[in-house]
Amino acid sequence: MSESRILVTGAAGFIGSHLCDRFIQDGYRVIGMDNLITGNLSNIEHLFHLKEFEFYHHDVSKFVHVPGELQYILHFASPASPIDYLKMPIQTLKVGSLGTHNLLGLAKQKKSRILIASTSEVYGDPLIHPQSEEYWGNVNPIGPRGVYDEAKRFQEAITMAYHRYHGLDTRIVRIFNTYGPRMRMEDGRVLPAFFSQAIRGEELSVFGDGNQTRSFCFISDLVEGIVRLLFSNYTLPVNLGNPQEITVLEFAKEILKLVNNPKAKISFHELPIDDPKQRRPDISVAKNVLGWEPKIDRQAGLQLSYEYFKKVVINN
Repeated sequence: MSESRILVTGAAGFIGSHLCDRFIQDGYRVIGMDNLITGNLSNIEHLFHLKEFEFYHHDVSKFVHVPGELQYILHFASPASPIDYLKMPIQTLKVGSLGTHNLLGLAKQKKSRILIASTSEVYGDPLIHPQSEEYWGNVNPIGPRGVYDEAKRFQEAITMAYHRYHGLDTRIVRIFNTYGPRMRMEDGRVLPAFFSQAIRGEELSVFGDGNQTRSFCFISDLVEGIVRLLFSNYTLPVNLGNPQEITVLEFAKEILKLVNNPKAKISFHELPIDDPKQRRPDISVAKNVLGWEPKIDRQAGLQLSYEYFKKVVINN
């Protein structure tokens, strides 16, 4: 058993909970931290009986203290879907700014390596395709999505400032659309929304003409990439996502076919403000530096997700 201790913020969330599982499985002692605004304890309750896991109910926007040594910090705390950050714009900005500042300070005090969860949203509604890490983005700072986009852009900026000025050991991952078990049905993102609507026999809400594209990466692939990045020597941002692109309309049709509920149909709605028209990662850096690329194809990943969402709908 490794004595290395890892702090995961946003531990009760979708990605954070899977990271807790992975590090426990790999023999680390894990401290999970979450304020439970969007996280759910049911995602990590299976870990509570383990001596290798402890949980702190805490908002990282306030001062963060963890007693004892800490070798690694992974900052995944943040509302992460439009429905959340439009409801909680101030909290979203605070967790990206004050929260990141607090955790960078903790990493400096503990001499920890820190990995920051950024996002493909730093590219905004991109003018180049696919998006590589060199692209600076096309973001509307005062639009409704700006609270999330700019929080993450600031997060990257302060992380690089701590790296350059204080010599802090930092990593930055830019996460593209990820899916799988433990996503919240009501989180507003396209995949859980489509599954929820299809399983219940409702209309699948496609915005615009449905020709906007997304690229979906299964959670286990993302976690593998994050682990490889954490233990690499690479300090610049790295895209992690699946470069296999699909239109939202084609994706809706895939979900309809998989769920096979005759009541479910597709309906079209007005496109939200600043909704990205194209989203696909250039993963050359991840391939070359980390030896990483996605392994789970979309059909297999969707089947696993369907089994999970079916149970959630039945239980609710």
